Amino acid sequence: MDFLKIAENRYTAKKYDPSKKIKEKIIAELKTIVRLSPSSINSQPWHFTFVSEDKTKSALAKASFFNASKILDASHLVVFGAISSVKKFEEQIAENIPAGAIGYYNTYLKPKGEQEIKKWFSQQVYLSVGFFLSACAAMGIDATPMEGIEAHEYDAILKNPKYNTLVAVAIGYRDASDANQPSMKSKSRLDLDVIVSSI
Repeated sequence: MDFLKIAENRYTAKKYDPSKKIKEKIIAELKTIVRLSPSSINSQPWHFTFVSEDKTKSALAKASFFNASKILDASHLVVFGAISSVKKFEEQIAENIPAGAIGYYNTYLKPKGEQEIKKWFSQQVYLSVGFFLSACAAMGIDATPMEGIEAHEYDAILKNPKYNTLVAVAIGYRDASDANQPSMKSKSRLDLDVIVSSI
């Protein structure tokens, strides 16, 4: 299947089949794929937590408003977090990326201050979310990106103070009755000439 077809068939799952679990071999592949996500200057200011254990999933579901049923029924929940400390980030890049990239950070990003730097962290994490969603679609895995979560509660449950939760993605296999799938509900997008131009 070419990527255009994948994009046409991808959708945000609203209902999962709880009897269908993603095989561990595929989860291992997804972990490797998300590790390969792109980021500005290869900064990688992120952490990805794959949750399949029922007790933890249940606790996270309770901190997820109307998304609770998706989390409970999905095979896994993947939590995307951004590094919480600018100091720790600077230590990380000092050990892992070339001097030129560090020079870019020190010249153009660091002078903007902590708030803008952390906003930039978040932007990198969202790049990884898009990359991950595309990978899931290409592998025939359904996914639901969710900002409708209580991020601080997630942080307390996951107990990883080095990272702040930004978004979570439920993954698994759709329930056959999910009314949001393209075969039952046409995709709605703005017209191409409204959102794309050529110069």
